[in-house]
Amino acid sequence: MESKAQSMSQTQEYEAQLSQQELDEIVNAHVNYLEGSMGGKRAIVKNTDLSGLKLKDKDLRQASFTNCGMTGMDLSGTDFQEASLYACDLSYCNLKRTKFIRADMRGAKIEYAMLEEADLEKADLRTGGVSADSSFEKGDAVTFIGANLAGAKMTGVMATQADFSDAILVGVNLNGANMKDAKLEGADLSDANIVGAQFEGASLRSAILTGVEMGELNSSKIDLDEAITDDNAGKSVANLKEPLFKLIEKHRMWVQTAGKVGEQLDLSNVDMRGMKSLQREKLTAIKAINAKFFSMNLSEIEMQSAVLNGSDFRNVRFEASDLRGSLFQNCQFSHAKMRRVVASPLVIGGGDKKREVPCNFSGGVFRYADLSGGDFRQVNFVGADLSYANLTNCNLEGADFSEANLKGTNFDGAKLDNAKINKA
Repeated sequence: MESKAQSMSQTQEYEAQLSQQELDEIVNAHVNYLEGSMGGKRAIVKNTDLSGLKLKDKDLRQASFTNCGMTGMDLSGTDFQEASLYACDLSYCNLKRTKFIRADMRGAKIEYAMLEEADLEKADLRTGGVSADSSFEKGDAVTFIGANLAGAKMTGVMATQADFSDAILVGVNLNGANMKDAKLEGADLSDANIVGAQFEGASLRSAILTGVEMGELNSSKIDLDEAITDDNAGKSVANLKEPLFKLIEKHRMWVQTAGKVGEQLDLSNVDMRGMKSLQREKLTAIKAINAKFFSMNLSEIEMQSAVLNGSDFRNVRFEASDLRGSLFQNCQFSHAKMRRVVASPLVIGGGDKKREVPCNFSGGVFRYADLSGGDFRQVNFVGADLSYANLTNCNLEGADFSEANLKGTNFDGAKLDNAKINKA
């Protein structure tokens, strides 16, 4: 298991390390440089560790940072217009409202950072790196894996071969951007403006493209396998044999009478997105194999003893829902909000016939999902991808994580008694 803190601390060795005071002095001198004042000096920082320091709301236009460790910094609101951040590590940074207009960010690492409303107009995000002798060289691609770029301005950005896997790009303006050979697998580009953008050779497998004008994407040679668009990904709710509320009524009768009256609700292969919300619904024992629940509000729902294998729950709100004893094999939960979920075993019968039915999430994908505070006792997570998922303060007693991907998974405060976890 690798926690976020461990991941941030495992940085390369730099030639120097600055304190907050030393960095502030460099910034103040740079501001004087921009204003043409006495004592002004352009900020030029190379091969230096600045991790964890603050540069909030600063004016660093035309500053130069090369091969610097900048993980976990608060850079929100800072202006890096025409600055160089060549081969810098900006992972886990707060970059909200930060300006990178025409900045040189070649070879930068910007994983799991917050970039809401950031401005990357015409920024250079191509490959780049630094050799052993500190000279520039063509090297690593820029990585935005799991980063939040919602609402960012990226018009004209040069991002060939950049990696935006699982990134949130909701409402991003990519007008005229060069995204050739970029990796956008699992990325959320809902309502993005891609007019004039180039995507030749890009991979958008499993990407979310609702609200996106698909004309240019469909005409390009790109991988759109399993991508979600405005076109229904299955049977429409409107085409069910009866209105959904009537089918739910029949299902409740079926549950209450142990199958004597009513009918089990079967939503298999149905695209549920048009419903927006099923909050607080009682859907015990439903069947919904390969259904699409993407971005729906399923908070406080009762979905015990249900069969939901292969369904898509990405970006779903599942807070405080009761999922006891249900089957979720090979489901998608990336970026889902599952705080305080109850997914412990469902107790059936009593006395000698009493038995416990655990939840099965085997093979599921929970990248960047928030499962904090949930009850996952005895859950089957075999072969699941829980990379960078938040499992803080969860009850995971007896859970099985055999063969699961636990890269960056946060287990802080979790109960792990008798849990099966891969050896590090």
